[in-house]
Amino acid sequence: MRRAGGDRPPRADRDSGDAGRGLRLTAGLTLHPALVFVAGLVIVLAGAEMVLRGASRVAVRLRVPPILIGLTVVSVGTSVPELAVGITAVAEDKGPLAVGNIAGTNILNILFILGLSALMRPLPTRMLSVRLDVPVMIAAALALIAMAWDGRLDRSEGVVLLIGAVLYTAALVRLSREESAAMQREFAREVADVMPATLRSARLFMAWNSALLLAGMALTLFGADLLVNGASSIARTYGVSDAFIGLTIVAIGTSAPELATTVLSTLKNDRDVAIGNLIGSSIYNILVILGLTMTIAPHGIEVGSDVLRIDLPLAALVAIVCLPVFRSERRVSRTEGGLFVSAYLIYLSLLLFVRH
Repeated sequence: MRRAGGDRPPRADRDSGDAGRGLRLTAGLTLHPALVFVAGLVIVLAGAEMVLRGASRVAVRLRVPPILIGLTVVSVGTSVPELAVGITAVAEDKGPLAVGNIAGTNILNILFILGLSALMRPLPTRMLSVRLDVPVMIAAALALIAMAWDGRLDRSEGVVLLIGAVLYTAALVRLSREESAAMQREFAREVADVMPATLRSARLFMAWNSALLLAGMALTLFGADLLVNGASSIARTYGVSDAFIGLTIVAIGTSAPELATTVLSTLKNDRDVAIGNLIGSSIYNILVILGLTMTIAPHGIEVGSDVLRIDLPLAALVAIVCLPVFRSERRVSRTEGGLFVSAYLIYLSLLLFVRH
């Protein structure tokens, strides 16, 4: 890999940089940072697909209601790349990338992915989302701003976020029991369709999908290491910050599972899963993903001034806007979807041309 001026740096210098760490994962082969990033992205997406498939089938085996699968298992499954990137970023002392990734991902989830889904088909909203999910998403976004106000996120604040995740999940389980009998009967039919007929087959089914889940997590972590190192090398090459890369390239890359899940759910007319996946992911990104990342950071996580002044407040504003949108006519219309997508494209343009 060459510097901007074309001179090849000494080997010790190359090995000491972020690119060197990323390249060592390729068994000594010299690769361009962009190729390292793309390889990491492909591996992350493959691992996320394995996590999502394994987790969903394990949930069915345990007879978890569908409303919980969408808001918890699918949401957490599609957020595994963010967790892997956060853990790797902290290990590589790139905390601003971890925070920027969460802020950028949540903005992209609601404005672009939810907006795109509504453009395809108007999305009906459930009362549970209005009563619980959106208020919790708003509270989590505002709490994150308050915690980051001093420019640093520490372990104790991460524990508070994790406690919030436990309380939210408990409330979600309790309220989901109020589902209609018709939805429960439909779930019983779905379970009957996929459950193995014999006990031995059921055990093999559980073992295989549990192994798929664990293998997917390991693959995702490995891919995230390549992703973070490649992205950081690109950032250094072009003189931009880790936070900017987290808000753009990494956020868009790690949101690919949410995009794929939401678009497929919309095309299959399973639009409750589409909304539940995105709202649930946005909540768990802060409470669980960032909470875990903060608890393993020995010296806390630094929050960049631009992220604190612009991106975190914008993520909170996007969450707040969801409340009246979800309440109006109990759906997200094509017009509202178009406005969401347009807002994200404006935000992305400002990132690219003003803040790089």
